[in-house]
Amino acid sequence: MSNESESCWSGNGSVGILNCLLLAWEDWAGMGNLEDYLSFLEYLLWVFTPLAIVFILPFLIVILIYLSILFLHVYKRKNQLREAYSNNLWDGARKTLATLWDGHGAIWHGYEIHGLDKIPDEGPALIVYYHGAIPIDYYYFLARVIIQKGRTCHSVADHFLFKVPGIKLLLEVFSVIHGPQEECVKALRSGHLLGIAPGGVREALFSDEIYPLVWGKRKGFAQVAIDSKVPIIPMFTQNVREGFRSLGTLKFFRWVYERFRLPIAPVYGGFPVKFRTYLGDPIPYDPKLTAAELAEKVQAAVQALIDRHQKIPGNILRALLERFHTRPKTE
Repeated sequence: MSNESESCWSGNGSVGILNCLLLAWEDWAGMGNLEDYLSFLEYLLWVFTPLAIVFILPFLIVILIYLSILFLHVYKRKNQLREAYSNNLWDGARKTLATLWDGHGAIWHGYEIHGLDKIPDEGPALIVYYHGAIPIDYYYFLARVIIQKGRTCHSVADHFLFKVPGIKLLLEVFSVIHGPQEECVKALRSGHLLGIAPGGVREALFSDEIYPLVWGKRKGFAQVAIDSKVPIIPMFTQNVREGFRSLGTLKFFRWVYERFRLPIAPVYGGFPVKFRTYLGDPIPYDPKLTAAELAEKVQAAVQALIDRHQKIPGNILRALLERFHTRPKTE
């Protein structure tokens, strides 16, 4: 220990003890003079603050531009929103949120939907889709159906979603149910559209950039379509797993989910990749098909959409670059 450190113990009171501890820490850390280091940090702060401002301000301008575009999306539909609110409060709220989500999809993902004409203007249909790590593409689809078709598509969600605090009202307004077959049949027999992802949480968390369908032997959705005598419309969104990805491929997270039903696998991303939703040809009701046969047929239809429209394995950089070129709308 240095002489300076030894002499500090001769000081009186707590101030002397603190000085000694500070000097001892400096000796242990190999810092001869703490003030020099603090001065150096102050110098770095002085140097880099202007640079940070130079880069942050343009970023804020970009955010303001995007917010302005989002405002214009809402303003463009002001007459529709005014009419919706005058008819029904919740209908107006749904159309307002749909407009915001549609604007977000257009800005952040250049969202496109191909085959929306396959969604009936009236009457029931079951929409079966591939479940991304976060099904944000499905939210955009719901928004587009509300805006362009004037219809609310009912949806089936996992039980855990209904346990999230504060989300109950949102689920009610957008007609989300937790999926008993009798409730699904009731919605379809009432003439509504119904969306369901047979892969559910497993597909969301444990699929990957190879885009495997994680349906297992699930056939409940097919039985719902048979009992309701409705067509099934397959759906897939290109690059959905490049927008958000999951670490669910790690064995620990799969074990936790299978053992405790806790979907804790971390999800990362939010990348502004290109999203294109494709709707396949409707599979009509056929009383000759069993639930297992119909489920297999629907799975093959969704897989065909993946094979046709998704490059395997998915690549985030490639999906980002796809924002800069378009595809024919006839696809």
